[in-house]
Parts: sequence; C-alpha cells; structure tokens
Amino acid sequence: MSAPRTVLRVCPLCEATCGLRLTVQDGRLTGARGDTEDVFSKGFICPKGAALPQADADPDRLSAPLLRKDGELREVSWEEAFDAVAARLRPLIEEHGPAALGIVLGNPNVHTVAGALYPPLLSTVTGTRGLFTASTVDQMPKHVSSGLLFGDAFAIPVPDLDHTDHLLLLGANPMESNGSLCTAPDFPGRLRALRARGGTLTVVDPRRTRTARLADRHLAIRPGTDALLLAAMTQVLFEEKLVRLGALTDLVEGLDELAEAVREFTPEKVAGPCDVPADTVRALARELAGAPTAAVYGRIGSSTVAHGTLTSWLVDVLNILTGNLDRPGGALFPLSATDRAAHRPAGPGRGFDLGRWHSRVSRHPEAKGELPLAALAEEIDTFDEGTAGEPGADGSGPGGTPIRVLLTVAANPVLSAPDGDRLDAALASLSFMVSVDPYLNETSRHADVVLPPPPPSQSAHFDYAFNGFAVRNQVRYSRAALPRSEGRPDESEILARLVLAAGGTYWSETERGRERTDPGAVDALVIAQTLGKAVADPRSPVHGREVAELTARLTGEDGAERRLDMMLRLGPYGEGFGADPEGLSLSKVLAHPHGIDLGPLRPRLPGPLKTRSGRIELLPGPIAGDLPRLSAALDQSPDQLLLVGRRHLRSNNSWLHNVPALTGGSNRCTLHLHPEDAARLGVQDGTPVRVEGGGGAVVVPAELTDTVRTGVVSLPHGWGHDRPGTRLRVAAADPGVNVNQLLDGTLLDPLSGTAVLNAVPVQLSAAVPSAHR
Repeated sequence: MSAPRTVLRVCPLCEATCGLRLTVQDGRLTGARGDTEDVFSKGFICPKGAALPQADADPDRLSAPLLRKDGELREVSWEEAFDAVAARLRPLIEEHGPAALGIVLGNPNVHTVAGALYPPLLSTVTGTRGLFTASTVDQMPKHVSSGLLFGDAFAIPVPDLDHTDHLLLLGANPMESNGSLCTAPDFPGRLRALRARGGTLTVVDPRRTRTARLADRHLAIRPGTDALLLAAMTQVLFEEKLVRLGALTDLVEGLDELAEAVREFTPEKVAGPCDVPADTVRALARELAGAPTAAVYGRIGSSTVAHGTLTSWLVDVLNILTGNLDRPGGALFPLSATDRAAHRPAGPGRGFDLGRWHSRVSRHPEAKGELPLAALAEEIDTFDEGTAGEPGADGSGPGGTPIRVLLTVAANPVLSAPDGDRLDAALASLSFMVSVDPYLNETSRHADVVLPPPPPSQSAHFDYAFNGFAVRNQVRYSRAALPRSEGRPDESEILARLVLAAGGTYWSETERGRERTDPGAVDALVIAQTLGKAVADPRSPVHGREVAELTARLTGEDGAERRLDMMLRLGPYGEGFGADPEGLSLSKVLAHPHGIDLGPLRPRLPGPLKTRSGRIELLPGPIAGDLPRLSAALDQSPDQLLLVGRRHLRSNNSWLHNVPALTGGSNRCTLHLHPEDAARLGVQDGTPVRVEGGGGAVVVPAELTDTVRTGVVSLPHGWGHDRPGTRLRVAAADPGVNVNQLLDGTLLDPLSGTAVLNAVPVQLSAAVPSAHR
C-alpha cells in the first residue's frame, strides 16, 4: 500500500466551483475535503463535493467504448469505435444534408474543459442548425433578456452578494443549489453574512425552502406569476417617482416607453393572480428603491415558466431603475480571465437577434443559435405531416429533412426534456447516433457508438463558463489528479476526433498512405485562427506580430492546455505574450495551485454593451411584443393545482443518482402536497397518488408538508430511472418518476423556446401502484 498524498482540484459537480483537497492512495481517490487556502471557496464543501471519490469510482462508469453489433452494444477498442463513427457520420451528413444532423449538449458540458472548447466546432464543420442544449430547459430566458438589454447573451450581471444591503430572490433556493448563473461557493454562508451585517433578504417562492426560512420576508407567490409581480414593482417605481438611474442616466434609452408599457400592471391588478396583497407589492418596490444598495436575482423557478424571458428582463429592469446595476452592492458584470471581448472598445455593437432560423416542424425561433430541446422528438419523428409554415433557407419546413443522425454529449434528454416516452421512441428510429457519456443511461442506450470520457480524477479542470458568472474575479486550474488508464483518450481527444469525423477529415493521406489525422490538428487550427485575428486587431496587445512566433511561445501538455494558455495571455489580465510580464499565463496559474484572486467585481459599463445603439435598450422590440401576453395573465387565477420543481442538496439533475452517498434521506422522489389539499383529495401521507398532465401521468408517493402553499404540488427533476437497457444499478434500485413525462412539450416561453417546467396545471387523485402510466 502506497502512502496517501494530497492533490488540489476544483469540484466539477455544480456551479459553485469549490476548491477541494483530494486524498489519493493506490491509484484512486480515497477522500475529499474543502481546500481552506482556495482563494474563492476558502474551505467550503457540500455533500456532492465530499462524495466526489465515490462518484469517480462508480463501478457503473463505462471504461471502454461501446459499438452496436447485431443489435447489441459491445465493448470494442477505441480505434474501432472512432473508425465506426468516421465511416458513418460524414457520409450520412453528405447524403441527407446538414439539416439531418442534430447535436444535443447536456448540463455537464459546462463543467468540463472539453465541453467548453470543442462542441462549437461540431456545428461549424457540419453546418447544422439543429443544436439543442440544456439551456432551453433551464437558463435560456436569461441569455435572451441579456442579449436584448445589453446586446450580448452572456452579459449576465450577478448580485454582489458580499456587499449588498438588500437582496430580493425569486425562484431560487441557493441554500440547496449553491446558486446558478451566479457562481458563489458557500452561497448559504454569504446569505447568513448578509443577515449578520444588518442586510435584508426577501425570498419569493411558492415553497418555504431552506432559503425562504432564512429570509426576513417570504412571499409564497402563486407559481408562474413572478413577471406580474416585478412588472407591478416597476410600475410603482414610476408612479411614486422612485426611479433613480444614477450613473446609468446617459447609458439608458427607452425610459419613457417602459413607463408607458408597465402602466397597467398596478399592484391592485396583480394582487389576485399573484396572490400577493397590493400593499406588499408597494412595500417591496419602496424597500428596493430605498435600500443603500440592492440586487434582484431570479433563477430557474422564475425562468422555466410561461413568462420566463419577461421575468428575467424585469429582474434587470428593477436593478437598472434603482441605480443598482453596475455598482458595488448591486448587480455587476464579472470579468473572467479568458473573456474574449476584453480588448473591445465601448460603443455600438452587432446587437442580438432572435429567430434567425426556425425549427422544421413547429417553426420555433432559434435563440442564441439553439432550438428548443422540447422540440427534439418532433424534429426526429415528424416527416411531412403536421408541419407548418414555409421551408427555411436551410431546407427546413414542410418536406424538409428530419433529424436522422444525432450526437449527444453528456446529455440525457429522455429524462430532462418534456415527453420522454415520445423522445425515447424517436431515438430508436434514428439512422445513426453517437453518445459521449460515462454512463449507459436512458438516452445513451439508444446510441450506435458510446464514447465514455475518463472520470474526474483523470481529467483536467478549468471553469470557462462559470468564471464568467462568478461573484468574485479569480482564476484556478487543476490538472488531472491521476494518470489516465493506458490507451484511454481524454475527453478533449474524444471530441476532437468527433470534430474530424463530422468534418470529413478523420483520415489523411500521407507518404505512408491513409492514416488517422492527429486530433491535435483541431487545436492547432483554432490556435492559428485565433492568433491570426489577434495580430490583425489594432486593439490587441499582439497587433502586428507573427503568428508563428506567438504559437511557439505557448506552453501546455496538450492542445487543450495550449489553447487555455493562449486565452489567458490574450485575456483581460493576461501577459499579452510579453506585453505585461506581470500578467497571466498558464505557467503562472499553475504556480498558484490554490488559485489567483483577481479582485472584487467592479463597475464595467459601458464596456459590456454590444447593442446597436451602444446603450442599455430598456424596451426591446421582442419584449414589447410579448407584453400583451403578460397583460392577458392579469385575468387568470387558476383553480387547478400547479406543479413546481424541487432541488436537492445532494443531487444535480439525473447525473448523480447513481452515487450511493448521494441517495436516500431527503433526496427522494416524492410529491410534496399541502395537508389541506391532501384532505380535500382524500390522499394520505406516504400513499401513492396519480399525477396527470398534458403529456401523461405518473404515480408517486405523497409527502404531506406545509412547506408548499395550498394549490401547489412539487416533484423533483431528473428521476425516472426505470427504463430497460441502462447500466445504472443504484439509480434503478430507486428509480422515482420522470416529472417531465407530465409535459407534452407544447408549453414554451415563446421568446426563448424554454420548456415550461413550473406552474404547470395538473390533476391529482388517489391511486394504486399498478396505475403507473
């Protein structure tokens, strides 16, 4: 037995990005604890991070690729698996056209180095517009609202948690989830610190969550009405002359038009549908305006609803109107070490457009280059029938090409998208499917080729995405804690080879004959293109220099590390290939294993603005066009039960349900139901109840609790591990039910294409276990 050693690592299991101290012994992880010297997390750890060794060593993780032969998935060599992909992928694309290819990217993509670097290239080399991601069952409304307000879908301000005096949270439960689109290790501790320094915390949520219990005020709003509440607060600010733009005065346009647009949303009119007294709505607006500093923050509960984009827009509108956008203690724009627009001057930009193309069947507009994940099944299984509109320029529309080939990367849409039964059947009809996934799950079981990446212990880690949403600017990089198994490629190589196969360059003709192209060629091409643009840009620190000279300076053990080195050097804190010797580079970051603190968030406007006007556009056209739909909601007071989701501290969607340490206890698939509703329906605690929605029905144990308001029931997301053909023994032993099977996929936020997962009308009745579906 070897002596134990300690390895530092950033946790890849949620958006908090906590620093870990991993214990390694005999070639495996044997323990995990918080890194007290980490510049960002300072020792905080949650149950997911503590369970990383168990997740890493899960015996159900695939260790070799699978190839379908004679109808069965069988282990093969990596070369045979990649060759099989190359033999079928590109020829099918050439035969049927780019529209025949669909790409699905799941939530874990943003938690890996490879997921940030290579999937965009798949769309580029194939020309497909069939991109579907987890964003349209989660955060797309925030991207769309930011794109419309600021001209950049990634210009997402985050609350300055460590300095604000007043925090208004909607549809967020960071005591359980540690934040989303707001990267904040120990979010719970930061909320407690807010209260300890005399600040105010208000939580708007139909459930009395752990976060709500901590709050000074909890409003148990009717689900799905957050946009009405925020619109009324906006109306109060105008009516009572509480608008104070402060430093934003010369950066805002559309103020008078906004005032007129929200005039009808008075507290008295929203009180009924929101089930919040008018006096309370006015008090919320006055407190927000009167606080020394304040921030409004809304997340998935206010995002995955019928008015998700309007809600996300109004969150920032309130921050703007109270003068709290882009100031300490308010909501600020982070500046990550690899920000690509670091040297862009302030001024008008290209702006943000919606609907540049549409889905083939239901004509859903694209948002941020993506189509709704809820539309994936119909894009596969619908041919000429049921289509609407005219064919698009890409060949979509009636008679257009359905998706025949699918690439999924770290995605399980059979569980995460609406109407999994329909998607399940649709996947079985594909001509060819490739899944990059460590598990044989409910989706990847349909694949013809499964390519499993190595476990976290054998993978490097850098948070490209989450550093852009962090509540403090910092940079950290972790190399793999353990060497990869002999002959096993890392995820970067897997995806690079997929790019080559999809682009038709998997094979190269050499002097020795036909050989497999070195996957490093993908990184070399990206580096050459990026540096070529940099040397041609007069604002770049490397303007006028030679690409070859800069390329020779790059360091790193592989192409992915060399790309990281390049981005750090060219970034806002970078050494600029010698222009600033004190700046960042890969070698400098590696020399600081606990990370480098880059300081608190600071005001950045007008820098982040890329609107065509160069200003904050308060009332963009698509938003104004959607407000009549919100007006119609003023007359709605549903008498049906409304379904909302639920997060567990020891879970993250479907991909941690196979880890024994993260199962059981409160992490259970039950239906939360208020005792008064249960008594009316004749439902007893612990007994099975049938829940029926537009897409189907499930039977689940009832859990009576007054933590949900009357008229509301709650089911957690990511369960339903009862389909045959998977290799998830722990998850299958306690499968739960798939809440998304209650949805038929037709309920979407029209601006973002995001599935309506919350505030969904359902019917309940006492049931017997055999009535499952």
